[in-house]
Amino acid sequence: MVQPNARLTWPEILAWRLTRQRLDRRAPRDEALGVVQEICGLHAQVMSSAELTLWARVEDLEPQAVREALWERRSLAKTWAMRGTLHLLPSDELPTWVAALSVLKPRYHAASWQRYYGLTREEAEAMLAAIAEALDERMLTREELAQEVGRLLGSEELGSKLRDGFGALLKPSAFKGDLLFAPSVGRNVRFARPDQWLPRWEPAQTEAAVREIVSRYLAAYGPATREEFARWFGTTSPAQAGRLIEGLGEEVAPVEVEGSTAWMLAKHVTEAEGTGPAGVVRLLPAFDQYVVAAPRDREAVLPGALKGRVYRPQGWLSPVLLVDGRMEGVWQHERRGDRLVVGIEPFAHQPDWVRRAAEEEAERLARFVGGGLELDWSNP
Repeated sequence: MVQPNARLTWPEILAWRLTRQRLDRRAPRDEALGVVQEICGLHAQVMSSAELTLWARVEDLEPQAVREALWERRSLAKTWAMRGTLHLLPSDELPTWVAALSVLKPRYHAASWQRYYGLTREEAEAMLAAIAEALDERMLTREELAQEVGRLLGSEELGSKLRDGFGALLKPSAFKGDLLFAPSVGRNVRFARPDQWLPRWEPAQTEAAVREIVSRYLAAYGPATREEFARWFGTTSPAQAGRLIEGLGEEVAPVEVEGSTAWMLAKHVTEAEGTGPAGVVRLLPAFDQYVVAAPRDREAVLPGALKGRVYRPQGWLSPVLLVDGRMEGVWQHERRGDRLVVGIEPFAHQPDWVRRAAEEEAERLARFVGGGLELDWSNP
């Protein structure tokens, strides 16, 4: 292994990450799409959380901005991406993400997957081809898609597989670049073909795409170990993750982080050195990208005893009170009539400047979602 040529402390890293993720200072509203690009998309398991992830980073964001970008301007695309989770990605970059994710072994190649869903690899591949054909020049709900795939394959049984285990074959179709989300009809989601729904679609070259995505990740979330990148990208092989990082060649550099080695873009090493806390306080929503990519075994970020308060069962990530990059508490909000009730639960006593800054964030949130603010601090 190449020896680290620089040493960084966690306070330096956290301060630098806040800057790279637009959390130290909100970006102008006209740079919102660029922010989505810089932080590698918006985690969209819950749409309101995706909107608040952008709100935490963009000044004067309009409440309808994300939905307009997604369904009207089509500058954002909703699809399954890293780790098989829903994301909003810049639509003109979706081919790059599809090409980069193609280096991961498809789940339907695994014997365990085939046994669970009662499909052979050949049947799964036939269904994937049928999904792309079914969506040609039209948008279909899940039920309509299941019916059409069954008709195309001459097998109602195979078509019915799209009704079971939501995403089982829809996700692989999305990874191939054959499917994304279209506007819903009532409560029924619909799907479309990316090459027909998006303003532009030009397939990307795999090697170049991988380099771009690895570089983008390290630019926002570095320095990172190969294990941390593997978890974020969605590969079960740290060795593969390491090869993808090392594929950047001289563009990437190892650094020592309080006794361990991690990787970051070489051009950012000097920039990160000497960066210090600047009194940044943010209310990050559930599933925020900062929390998704944060190291989960570093006391400087979140004490191990409190990990379960943030990283909860079934993949749920709590909203977080962030103070200079550290997770210092959790919070929640709900509408009650014409009020927005915000409850903050700090893990430990917070100084007055943190409480004031958090209250300003809560007031900003109330203006964004509408309603008079009612703020409640719980005793740690």
